[in-house]
Amino acid sequence: MTLKVGVIGTGAIGQEHINRLNNKLAGAKVVAASDIDAAAARAAVAKLAPGAKVHADGRAVIADPNVDAVVVTSWGPTHEEFVLAAIAAGKPVFCEKPLATTADACLKIVNAEIAAGRHLVQVGFMRRYDSGYRALKKAIDDGAIGAPLMVHCAHRNPSVPEAYVSSMAIVDTFIHEIDVLRWLIGDDYASAQVIVPRNTRLTHSKLDDPIIVMLATKSGIRIDGEVFVNCQYGYDIRCQVVGEDGVADLPEPQSVPLRREGRFSTAILQDWKLRFIDSYDVELQDWIDATKLGKVDGPNAWDGYFAAVTADACLEAQRSGAVVPIVTTPRPVFYDKG
Repeated sequence: MTLKVGVIGTGAIGQEHINRLNNKLAGAKVVAASDIDAAAARAAVAKLAPGAKVHADGRAVIADPNVDAVVVTSWGPTHEEFVLAAIAAGKPVFCEKPLATTADACLKIVNAEIAAGRHLVQVGFMRRYDSGYRALKKAIDDGAIGAPLMVHCAHRNPSVPEAYVSSMAIVDTFIHEIDVLRWLIGDDYASAQVIVPRNTRLTHSKLDDPIIVMLATKSGIRIDGEVFVNCQYGYDIRCQVVGEDGVADLPEPQSVPLRREGRFSTAILQDWKLRFIDSYDVELQDWIDATKLGKVDGPNAWDGYFAAVTADACLEAQRSGAVVPIVTTPRPVFYDKG
């Protein structure tokens, strides 16, 4: 069986996903697409998925009887509309983060999926598919370091444009840690605090950089997460889990160690897409395979909702400097996993 996919949004990430689905991965074919820029959609389809139908809008993609499942890569504020429409049509939907731009909208999606009685929604938190994070999780789950006590992590980026402001450090950058760390240690968050150290001289008036996000989990694990988006030296993702019996670190991406001109060195990646490009392939292949079996194996609508609630608490903590509780509705049994 070939999964016939409709893609809503043909910008950069949309084009990458069209190419993956149609030309790199097994078991799927892009048969329809749309974008707010119709000419861009036609150009993307002609280049990457010849023969696919270009629709006037996302709802038409979802309604297309030839479309089995939907991938949403459009502008964030449109995600709620298209995910809800896919649920109403009974079609599985992969939605790039965010699931929706507010926690209330995410909860609306959760309730719609429960009412539909089927698991249909997966959210594009790709770090769960990174080989390094998976190796780290296996070490934790296997008990190699005993019960986790603390997590130290960092999300560093060489530089950002002036349009990048303080809130984006949470909702665009740290949001990945919010999801992957909760998955990594298997524990929900209870509170958030944001600490602002001395600013780098390379920031601007609307951006505190760096910041430290402090999370406490329900079982008492403490997480400190550095976000430094003007670090200059490269794109660097770090994670260390301290357990009762040992310490486990996220593996470094592979690079060739060089001895040259009196120095020993390894390369540091400069682009987030290079760091996680393989994860996108694994993620979408998993989605294809699970969708054919009528399942959602990856981050689900509840995960998207929990990330949104946590991000909102972090934003409040960033504004106030206070410790902010993270409070969600009770997790529905629908989202309990075996």
